[in-house]
Amino acid sequence: MKKTFFGHILFLIVVNLLVKPFYLFGIDREVQNTLPAGDYGLFATLFGFTFLFQIVNDFGIQGYNNRRIAQYGHLLAKYFGDFLVLKGVLGLAYVLVVAIAGAVTGYLQAYPLLLGGILLNHFLTSLLLFLRSNVSGLALYRTDSILSITDRLLLILLLGLILYVPGWRTHLRLEWFVLAQTIALSATCLFALGILLPRVKRIRWRFRPALLLVILRQSYPYALVVFLMTLYTRIDSVMIERLLPEGLLEVDRYASAYRLLDASNMIGYLFATLLLPMFSRQLRDGESPGELAHFSARILLSGALTLAAGVIMVRTPLMEALYTGGNAYSGLILAWLMVSFVGVCGTYVYGTLLTAAGDLMPLNRIFGISVVVNVVLNAVLIPYHGALGAAVATCFTQLGVFLAQLWLAYRSLALKVQLGTIAQLFVLVVVLVLGGWAILHWLPLVWYGQLLAELALGALLAVLLGLIDIRSALQLLSSNTGEH
Repeated sequence: MKKTFFGHILFLIVVNLLVKPFYLFGIDREVQNTLPAGDYGLFATLFGFTFLFQIVNDFGIQGYNNRRIAQYGHLLAKYFGDFLVLKGVLGLAYVLVVAIAGAVTGYLQAYPLLLGGILLNHFLTSLLLFLRSNVSGLALYRTDSILSITDRLLLILLLGLILYVPGWRTHLRLEWFVLAQTIALSATCLFALGILLPRVKRIRWRFRPALLLVILRQSYPYALVVFLMTLYTRIDSVMIERLLPEGLLEVDRYASAYRLLDASNMIGYLFATLLLPMFSRQLRDGESPGELAHFSARILLSGALTLAAGVIMVRTPLMEALYTGGNAYSGLILAWLMVSFVGVCGTYVYGTLLTAAGDLMPLNRIFGISVVVNVVLNAVLIPYHGALGAAVATCFTQLGVFLAQLWLAYRSLALKVQLGTIAQLFVLVVVLVLGGWAILHWLPLVWYGQLLAELALGALLAVLLGLIDIRSALQLLSSNTGEH
C-alpha cells in the first residue's frame, strides 16, 4: 500500500505543482492586485458566507461515497443515477437556504448577481468533488490527479487572456472573475462525467424518496463533519466583515495572507484525497493503517514545519513582493496562519484516517468544540486586532483540532506511539529556528535566497533525521508502475 501511495502522491504533487501555484499567484493574486481595494475582500466575504451552508449542498455525500465506492466499486453503476438526482435536490435546497440567509443579512439585496454566481460555483464544485470521489473510489488515482487541475488550467487560459493581453487588464471586473470560474467548473464536470459514463453504462434517472432518505441517513455523520469544519475554517472572513467598520479592506488583507496558506495546503489536501480510499480499503481488509499513517505523517509534518519556518522568516518582504498593499501587518497575519498550517497538515492524515474508520461521532465532537472556540476567539480578538485576531484564532483552533484528532486516532485505532518520530520533529523545529536566525543575521542574501536556504536546511535535516527515507522512496518509485 505504501508503494501505491507513494507513486500516486508523487504524480499528484507534480501535476498540481505545475498548475495550481501558477493559478494562485499568476492569476488569483493578479486579480486581487488589479481590482479596486476591497473588491476581492467582497468576493472572499460572499464566498465564505455561501460556503457556510455547504452542508445543504453536499450533506456528506462526497466523503460517504468515496469510502463506499473504495470498498464496493460494483455499486457505482447501480446507484450513480440516484446520487445525481440527490445532488440536484440538495442543490435546489442550497439555493433556497442561501437566498433566505442572504435576504436576512442584506447580501442578496446588495449583491444579487455576485451572490448568485458564487452560489452556482459552490454547487458546481460540490458536483465535481462528488464525481471525483467516484473516480478515486475506483482507484483511478492518476485520472483523478488530472481532474484535480483541469478547472484551474482552464481558468489560467480564460483569465490569463484578460490579465496579460495589453489593454484588457484595466477592464477586469469582479463579475468576470466569477463567470470564468463558472465556465471552468462546468467544463471540468462534463469531463469527469465523460470518464465515468463508460463505467456506468447507463444512468437510471429515478426519483426514489425512500432510497434518497436512506442515503441521507447514512451520509449524515459525514455531513456534520463538513458543516462543522466549514464553520471553523470559513466563518472568519464573514466575522471580520461584520465586526469591523472597514471590514472589506481587512478581509482583503486577510485573504492576501490566506492565499499563501491555501497554496501551502495544496499538497496536504492531495495527500488526503489519496489517503481516504486507501485507508478505507485497509480497514475493510482488516489491515492496520498505522504504517501508512505514520509514513505520510512524517512526510507531511516535516514538510509543513520546514515551509512554515521559511515563510515566517521572510514574511514581510514576501508580502511586499506579492501585493501592492503588502506590509509588516499582513506579514504578521501570514506568520500566524503558517503556524496553523502545521496543524492542518496533521489533520489531513489523522482526520482522514478517522473518517475512513467510519465512527464519526467522536470526530464531530472535536469539531463542535472547535467551532465554539473559534467563534469565541474571533469575537474577542477581531474587534481589537482586526484580521490579525482572526489569524490568531485560526492558529489556536487548527492546532487544537490536530492534537485532539491525534489522540483520538491512537486511542480508537490502537496505533503505536512513535516516540522516535516525536523526538525527530522536535529536533527539526529547534534546528530550523536556530538556523533561521543564523541565516537572517549572517547570510547576506536577498529575502528569497534566505527562504531557499531555510527550505534546503529543513529538507536536509528531514533526510538526515530519517523523517524522509530517500532510499525507500526511490525503491517505491522505481517499483511502482501503472494505474491502480
